[in-house]
Amino acid sequence: MRLVLVGPPGAGKGTQAGFIAERFSIPQISTGDIFRANVSGGTELGKLAKSFMDAGDLVPDEVTIAMVRDRLGEPDTAAGFLLDGFPRNVAQAYELDSVLGDLGASLNVVLELEVDNDEVVRRLSGRRMCRKCGHIWHIEYDPTKDQERCDRCGGELFQRDDDLAETVRHRLDVYAEQTAPLIQFYDGRGQLVVVDALGPVEDVTERAIAALTKATS
Repeated sequence: MRLVLVGPPGAGKGTQAGFIAERFSIPQISTGDIFRANVSGGTELGKLAKSFMDAGDLVPDEVTIAMVRDRLGEPDTAAGFLLDGFPRNVAQAYELDSVLGDLGASLNVVLELEVDNDEVVRRLSGRRMCRKCGHIWHIEYDPTKDQERCDRCGGELFQRDDDLAETVRHRLDVYAEQTAPLIQFYDGRGQLVVVDALGPVEDVTERAIAALTKATS
C-alpha cells in the first residue's frame, strides 16, 4: 500500500499514522523525519536544507522533493509506505507522481482525516504543557487535579503560543488555503478516502483501516 495521509492540525495524523503503518506493515514517513535524518546525518541535501533554515528561509520545494525521492528509493518502501506531510499542494502532488513513476510505482490512496474547525480549536487550545517534565495535559480530555500544576511532577502548566486559539485558527486558514486544492485534486482522481476523525482514537483507527482495506481490495 502506497498511501498519503492528510488532515488539518489537530486531526490526529501522527497518532493514526503510527497505527495504520503498523497494521499494514509499511514504513511511516514524515517530512519532518526526513529533514532531521538528512541534517543530523550531514548529507549533501541536509547541508543544503540547513543553509536555508539557518538563514531563516523556507527550504525550496526541489530540496524537499529530492529528500523524498531518496527516502522512497530505500529498500523498506518496496512493500509500500505512508507519507505524512507530503505533498502539501498540487504542485508537490505532481512531483510525487514523477518520483513514483521513476521508481515504477504509483500512489494507491489518499486518506483524509476529517474534523471540523471548532473541534480542532477545542483540541489544541485546551492543551497545557508542564514546564518541568514536558508532559502535555488537556483541560477537557485529560485534566489535572490542579489546573495550574502537573499531576506527574508538580511543575507549572502553561499554554504554548502555537496552541492559542487565534494561532490555531490561523493555522487552519493556511491549511485550507494550501491543502483544499490538493484534496480536490485527489478526489477528482478517485483516490481520496475520507474518514471521520471524531471520537476515541481506537474508533478512528478502526474506521481508517476498514476504509483503506476496502479502497485497496
